Amino acid sequence: MATSLKRITYVEDEPDIRSLTEFALTKLGGFSLDVCGSGPEAIERTPDFHPDLIVLDVMMPGMDGIETFNRLHSIPGLADTPVVFMTARAMKHETDRYRACGAADVIEKPFDPLSLPDRLEAIWQQANATRQAA
Repeated sequence: MATSLKRITYVEDEPDIRSLTEFALTKLGGFSLDVCGSGPEAIERTPDFHPDLIVLDVMMPGMDGIETFNRLHSIPGLADTPVVFMTARAMKHETDRYRACGAADVIEKPFDPLSLPDRLEAIWQQANATRQAA
């Protein structure tokens, strides 16, 4: 198991948010990033990318983040990959629902791009500690 977060699959349908997040994670965070614009694209590409973490937008046309999450976690080799949801809909009952379906955490939009790399690293470290303790 890797000792630090290196590879992230990021799924977001909004080009402006996608571009900002890609900059934050690659230029500021130094992560290797596979950026997907939809759930079906993520399902097709993520198994070959072998991410340490998956970051999913919740509200996407066609296949939303929860369906994408469920489909990705049914793929051998991805079932234990931590997933973080990003959403503008972050009321407590909604974030509780995302965590109940298995998300490692939820990040509310708008988010601070400068702190995003460190925040994802912390979430990933916590998810790994939880898995090792189980």
